[in-house]
Amino acid sequence: MTRFLLLASLLAIPATAPPALAATAQCAPRERVVERLASTYGETRQSIGLGANNAVIEVFASTESGTWTITVTTTEGLTCLVASGQAFETMAEALPPPGEDA
Repeated sequence: MTRFLLLASLLAIPATAPPALAATAQCAPRERVVERLASTYGETRQSIGLGANNAVIEVFASTESGTWTITVTTTEGLTCLVASGQAFETMAEALPPPGEDA
């Protein structure tokens, strides 16, 4: 939580932040967030996906320190921090055979 608060304090919530995101996360232009994650924590993008309303969901992490951050970027280019933590690991689990419970 301290790491999240430190990173969040480096970013300002712009007046254009969507109310639902701004109420629960710290937001800034994407370029600024990516630069801070790289320069402060050594984190780079590890995965990406498309969420509701065409929002881009990204996981940034440092394979050296194990820190990670999940962000959501709106179609307007505003990136909000939604979670962060430690002990990041890359995994590639196989799917169970068809017809078997996971």
